[in-house]
Amino acid sequence: MAANHTQLSSNTNDPNWPDKAWSLLTQLRNQSPLIQCITNFVSMDLMANTLLSAGASPAMIHSVDEIPDFTPLIAALCVNVGTITPDWLPGMKEAAGVATREGKPWVLDPVAAGATGFRLRACLDLVELRPTVIRGNGSEILALSNASVGGSKGVDSVHRSEYAIEAAKALALASGSIVAVSGAVDIITDGRRVLGAHNGVPMLQKITATGCSVTALIAAFVSVDPSHALEAAAVALSIFGIAGELGMEMAKGPASLRVHLIDSLYGLDEDTVKGRVKITCVK
Repeated sequence: MAANHTQLSSNTNDPNWPDKAWSLLTQLRNQSPLIQCITNFVSMDLMANTLLSAGASPAMIHSVDEIPDFTPLIAALCVNVGTITPDWLPGMKEAAGVATREGKPWVLDPVAAGATGFRLRACLDLVELRPTVIRGNGSEILALSNASVGGSKGVDSVHRSEYAIEAAKALALASGSIVAVSGAVDIITDGRRVLGAHNGVPMLQKITATGCSVTALIAAFVSVDPSHALEAAAVALSIFGIAGELGMEMAKGPASLRVHLIDSLYGLDEDTVKGRVKITCVK
């Protein structure tokens, strides 16, 4: 599919989003859902701490030998292909298959999907297992939608999120997944509706594994409201962005932002969430 650049035009913030966001965060904290994360070595620490600070319970279990016993017990699964090897791929596929059979939501992060043929084939195979949500940057979503290698800068995107809107919609319709595209404005679509989450700060891009961590947070939010995965994914992106905004008010640079990000996510209260969440419908 050829990518088309779509200019963002948003409706005003839906007055119901603040209540939805606070309700979902409260449910997450009350339920403390168990989130299995099969993820890359770079992201494990920040991903686990993001989930803990939000109120979820992370489990970094990836061995294919443990999946039949463990994965049926989880609330949701996060699969991240960042440091994928041929040895890890069977475990990812097995866990995704178990999650699907057990009716558990799972989220795919197709890190650098277009960087190599092996990586692209692995991601396309995982998409065939019908993830509930696919979360990537613009270049990753374009690579999956077009099933093509190239157009990326390693794990970094060379495409703005709005450039990938049509690709995201096509991928969502083809896969049956919600597709989220991270960027200055995060785009979330089911192929028909398109939402924009407008929270966050540019310096989050200077901290490794923030994208990976928000994918895990999406899995946690979707686990508490799986029948509304589009809305839950949008709220997760907005909540993470709010924590980044609050952290940036105290940070001196990327290292201190990383610390304040976690503290801010942990300390979010009702007034802050309701006063800062910004999610819109994108025309």
